[in-house]
Amino acid sequence: MRMFFLSCIFGLVLYSCQGNPGIPAEARSVSIPADANKYVDSTGVPLYENYDDLAPVFEHKNDTTYLINFWATWCKPCVEELPYIEQLHDDFAGQKLSIILVSLDFPDQIDKKLIPFIREHQLRSQVVALLDGDYNAWIDRVEPAWGGAIPISIVYNAEKRVFIDKPIKKYEDLKAIVSSFFNY
Repeated sequence: MRMFFLSCIFGLVLYSCQGNPGIPAEARSVSIPADANKYVDSTGVPLYENYDDLAPVFEHKNDTTYLINFWATWCKPCVEELPYIEQLHDDFAGQKLSIILVSLDFPDQIDKKLIPFIREHQLRSQVVALLDGDYNAWIDRVEPAWGGAIPISIVYNAEKRVFIDKPIKKYEDLKAIVSSFFNY
């Protein structure tokens, strides 16, 4: 029953939601296995065909804090919160914070929508595309409390983990969560 529910939730999100000219070197500080992906043209956006290849980004046990955001270009709340994540990227520059924007755009929309969106909005955070449409197989592995709707974010380091299951409405809220990882 839960699998059916998750499929329905993701389907509802899908229907209710609506360029990266080069990722800066500092945004590439996340260790994603190089052999686990292939790249779209010369954009530098890794494509992950299955969740297992992306899973290591949730397992780092080092002195870096990670913000991983699941989003899509067709999801209006996702797009609305991206400026806050990008502002966080800028405000925490030089600190041990790695931001990964995991796009759930459909495979046939990568070239048509995702890449132009990244370029148009000049996203500086690292963007990867997860093409694995078998959401029921991996949503619980990301976060057991995740009901399937996007956007969601996970902020974690070796000692702490916070799951953000609602769209970010104010930059100050996101900054407060991330700042708590740096003992501000």
